[in-house]
Amino acid sequence: MTETWTIKRLLDWSHTFLERYGSESPRLDAELLLTHVLQLRRMDLYVQFDRPLQVDELTAFKGLIKRRARHEPVAYILGTKGFHAIDLAVGPGVLVPRPETEHLVDAALAFLREPDSPEGPVVDVGTGSGAIALAVAAALGDARPVVATERSPDAAQYARKNADALGLNVPVLEGDLLGPATPHGPFAAVLSNPPYIRSDVMPGLDPTVRDHEPHLALDGGAAGLDVLRRLVDAAPTQLKPGGLFAVELGSRAQGDTVAGWLTSAGFRDAAYSAIGPGPTGLVQARWPG
Repeated sequence: MTETWTIKRLLDWSHTFLERYGSESPRLDAELLLTHVLQLRRMDLYVQFDRPLQVDELTAFKGLIKRRARHEPVAYILGTKGFHAIDLAVGPGVLVPRPETEHLVDAALAFLREPDSPEGPVVDVGTGSGAIALAVAAALGDARPVVATERSPDAAQYARKNADALGLNVPVLEGDLLGPATPHGPFAAVLSNPPYIRSDVMPGLDPTVRDHEPHLALDGGAAGLDVLRRLVDAAPTQLKPGGLFAVELGSRAQGDTVAGWLTSAGFRDAAYSAIGPGPTGLVQARWPG
């Protein structure tokens, strides 16, 4: 007799299977992969707990579960990741956008909507999939131009693909830090989620991140601050008076260091703020004016 695999039975089995292979969110992973195969919403899985799966559905799901058991990111398997109010295509060669980075977008939007914020464009440095630049552009509409820079050709291609899919006119310029964006400045805001993980920490990362996501977007050098140091040095000549400098980083210690650099460089109101219970945080500062 052929076994009947219902949605509930398959989710319960998948949870145990992925947990054994080290997934940090086995139930969520299984639900996301199954909704993808069945073209359902997550809540529909619970409404249809007793629904039996067809052979082709089981085969497709089994293939996805095997990929996840090899620690491939769920976002790569699905080919998409929700971020802020948009959906982004992602895959090998591009960093998967994190919920923490949405706080950087919110901080930028709050600043840009202030009555006294300077006129002018916004730049997202090291845009990856385009997450920050495209989320800001989608929220602002035609209020001001947004441009992005990216040194990885693979990631830049994803960012351009996402801009086109969202119908957003956000140029993605290939090159290092602010260099390729200089003709578009000076800027009302310089934003970035740069690589900030210390090199010695990289080998101990979750295999989902360590073995699949681009180290170029993760490894920030011995203290995790190599790129941030150069970005702080480059930003003053690219910001309008009163402009915002805002970056994501990995700890309060990093934040205090970067805030000190910014103050020494002439910025005002440089300060670190934590994001939720984890170590990730933001540093924001304003260029005088």
